[in-house]
Amino acid sequence: MGIVTLTTDFGLQDYYAALVKGALLCAKPDLQIIDVSHHINNYDIVQAAFILRNTWKNFPSGTIHLIGVNDLASAEQRFLGLAHAGHFFIAPDNGLFALLFDQLDEPVFSLTVPSESAFPIKDVFAQTVWHLMQGQSFDQFAEPVLDMVQRITFQPVISPNRIRGAVIYIDQYENAISNINKELFERVGKNRSFELYFKRHDPILKLSRNYYDVAVGESLCLINSADYLELAINMGKASSMLGLKLEDTIQIDFKG
Repeated sequence: MGIVTLTTDFGLQDYYAALVKGALLCAKPDLQIIDVSHHINNYDIVQAAFILRNTWKNFPSGTIHLIGVNDLASAEQRFLGLAHAGHFFIAPDNGLFALLFDQLDEPVFSLTVPSESAFPIKDVFAQTVWHLMQGQSFDQFAEPVLDMVQRITFQPVISPNRIRGAVIYIDQYENAISNINKELFERVGKNRSFELYFKRHDPILKLSRNYYDVAVGESLCLINSADYLELAINMGKASSMLGLKLEDTIQIDFKG
């Protein structure tokens, strides 16, 4: 039995997700199909990459990860596959791999799109999963590519006493997650006190361990389960209540 994950912007009210699942089960009836999410915002490869990069490492080695977001990004409709860290990834050639991985040393392959297919992503996913479940590697049924679409990500700007980052994700609780990870925060901060500035609000002065470390309705920051710095309100909605949106700046000034 193989494990396949699905991350798409299909939603669940239409038939698209079920159509893909049916094709996968026809290719391999005993597949275990795991839905990571079908509620990615339409065409939002940044959101898809953030969710999957904080998910895939928790699955067993050999898992096949299928990403169906913004698959009509170009007329070519090229799909890519690669093996990385014992896992397999299949996605459209739309810059998603560049967002999903900090560095890729493994070869990337172009997957054959069946001619005159009414729903190419369904057929590409099904036939690729079939090949991989037969024990084949990508180089046995796909052609290597020399280039792929790149997407530049927002990276924090750092100095000895400051980190300037940005909001990169807002979850369903409206917590605002930044691109400042735990390693960077600790490396620059060196256990020093700090002031965290965002919008025109009063700065946050301490790192909480839990949401309930502050009173209900108060703002806080913490390192979340994905090891990113997050702004939240205890029992509240930080995004709407604090006016935080994607790409808004967050600045941390360390003392001394």
